[in-house]
Amino acid sequence: MRRFDRSTSLFMILLFLSFLLATIDVRSAESGAGDSLRSLAQAAFTPLQKATDTVTRPIVGFIDGIANLAALRDENDRLRADLRDAERRIQDAAAMEARIFELEAMLNIDVPGDFATVTAAIFAQGPTGFDHVRVIDKGSADGIVVGQAVIDENGLVGRIDLVNEQSARVLLITDPSVSVGVKVVTTSESGWTSGNGNGPLTLTMYRATRPVVEGDGLVTQGGRFPPNIRVGTVRNTATLEAGFQLVTDVDATADFGRLGLVKVV
Repeated sequence: MRRFDRSTSLFMILLFLSFLLATIDVRSAESGAGDSLRSLAQAAFTPLQKATDTVTRPIVGFIDGIANLAALRDENDRLRADLRDAERRIQDAAAMEARIFELEAMLNIDVPGDFATVTAAIFAQGPTGFDHVRVIDKGSADGIVVGQAVIDENGLVGRIDLVNEQSARVLLITDPSVSVGVKVVTTSESGWTSGNGNGPLTLTMYRATRPVVEGDGLVTQGGRFPPNIRVGTVRNTATLEAGFQLVTDVDATADFGRLGLVKVV
């Protein structure tokens, strides 16, 4: 209560002094007395004004700093959003470029013979690593039938072993149950490859008169698969064993870990 009384009294005194100075200023404009009183009042109140500025300046600066900090945070959030959008656009462009490359590669596939083909996309694989199968997005409604060969730009992938109306299953040539009749490109001698799961294919040849050499290419011989489709390359040089059998490893030309678009022949 005392603080309130003192503050009120001080306010009334200051108000009275202001009124008094204004009155004297009007009446004594010519005599110069008003100027003296104004100078005296200014000298009295200047220290108080400086003290007030000293106290309030940091507070004003702090408030301005908080406002600037909020603006900077908003700007950083906007920049982060722009960066995420740019990264997404780059990823989309890279995916589109890869897709175009795949399509161009598929268009350039030279299918031996006069065979009709259906282009399909692989969208699923076997539930485990021991299931050497893939699922394509074309089925009986698109003319797909069991037994057709499946190829990509690199060579033979497998054959169709199960067909639904809108999809079909591809059994890869790496499956142990799949055998492919092949011939050596350089010698035209024939044999067959069999799958070994995740390992290389096995080439077996009977009545071979020449050895196979590392890097020799193998193509389909015909029969179950259309002829002259690339199958793989010989990994290790080999000759006849016991005079009648030749066995060696073969690296498939198809990249089974990166299958995307395929053609059904």
